[in-house]
Amino acid sequence: MIERRTMDEMLHMDVCGGEARIMLCETTHLVQEARNIHEATPVCAAAMGRIMTGTLMLGVMMKGERESVTVTFAGNGPMGKVVAVAEQGNVRVCADEAQLQMPAREDGKLDVGGAIGHEGRLTVVKDLGLKEPYVGQCPLVSGEVAMDFAQYFTVSEQQPSLVSLGVLTQGATILKAGGLLIQPLPGCSEETLSQLELRSPMFAEISREMMAAPKEELAEDWFRGMDLRLLSRTPLAYHCTCSRERMERALLAIGRKDLEEIIADDQGAELGCHFCRKTYFFTTDELRSLLASAQ
Repeated sequence: MIERRTMDEMLHMDVCGGEARIMLCETTHLVQEARNIHEATPVCAAAMGRIMTGTLMLGVMMKGERESVTVTFAGNGPMGKVVAVAEQGNVRVCADEAQLQMPAREDGKLDVGGAIGHEGRLTVVKDLGLKEPYVGQCPLVSGEVAMDFAQYFTVSEQQPSLVSLGVLTQGATILKAGGLLIQPLPGCSEETLSQLELRSPMFAEISREMMAAPKEELAEDWFRGMDLRLLSRTPLAYHCTCSRERMERALLAIGRKDLEEIIADDQGAELGCHFCRKTYFFTTDELRSLLASAQ
């Protein structure tokens, strides 16, 4: 039996002696934090939460401490671009329009696909600490996020995958959020594939399933008889890496001429972080000192 925990974390498991990889996570608290930071409406919170959860699955797969992955959903919907960045178990997110109001779908569910858009592009940039990052792209399938991540894994990484992502909201409250990724590994038997396909309807509504039982109990039920093994646990959190030093570098990056024009206006400069909405103010004297130190 797998130990039960209520924190946001990623369970990395396998079945049938390593024939398939399973990643199951709860992201309720970090999605709530993202909703609060961006004052997101329910449909935008659901979209951002699904994208963060999928991005965390990619982030946890990366081994290096300084490696990161950036996922961008650029659809033709009114929400605009949604960008999530993960460094292993830490994630942050921003959206062009996080306070968008959208009517529900005919079935009463949040219209995440309508907010993101049913056409567009999913881009994944993996920074492995090398000279050039790895960039993978694929067209959006639905804008509902889970199918789009599955398409990315299949097309760009040649890794057939089953992806389930869910965010259950009640007004400004995130009741439950989480995700599941199943990937057959080399040597996976037809019998194991058939078993996974037969069980796939069980995790279609993953956030509602996680309301009913802990993620560990769900995993044991879903994969009963398949020799489920827990390999590792990774804590998950919403974490922004912005700092005053990073903002100083951003100011220097605009170029000496533009910085001198800002100094000449004698109004100082205010920079804001898209991911945590924190603002940094620099006085004119601080800008002069920054320019002098760069020279």
